[in-house]
Amino acid sequence: MVKHSGTHRYSMKELEKGGEFLVKAKASNVPVKFKNLVEVSNAIRNMTTTRAYAYLLNVLAKKECIPARKFKSGIGRCAQAKQFQTVIGRWPRNAVKCMIDLLKNASANCEFLGKDPVDYYVHHVQASQAPTSTRRTYRAHGRINPYMRHNCHLQVILKQKGQ
Repeated sequence: MVKHSGTHRYSMKELEKGGEFLVKAKASNVPVKFKNLVEVSNAIRNMTTTRAYAYLLNVLAKKECIPARKFKSGIGRCAQAKQFQTVIGRWPRNAVKCMIDLLKNASANCEFLGKDPVDYYVHHVQASQAPTSTRRTYRAHGRINPYMRHNCHLQVILKQKGQ
């Protein structure tokens, strides 16, 4: 068994396959809730970069919502989710801001390589759980409880349209 270091790797094993051009970006140990990032990731998968960026800005302005499909228990209904054939949706601000920053980073990587980011779409996006960061909270009668922060790893791979 190979022991890996603590770094975060990409989940797609073959990034350069058959001459297709892929652009990637990732963020490690992001202090955002995992369940919200999973829903945001599923919402922007297979969107073009311009549509994904505009969609996430609309979510911040509460003009569109992120549909809750996997982690949906206890979430209220909203009328904006009807366009996704569901009635359950939310507007997770921190997860959307993190995804906007990562899309900007991927677009900058695309421009650095001399390509136009308008010609790309979100081919692969994944949110995975990172190790929790532990702090302490002091309680009554001299007790101490853990104060956990659940972090995430996030990766985005853009692919050129028509490939």
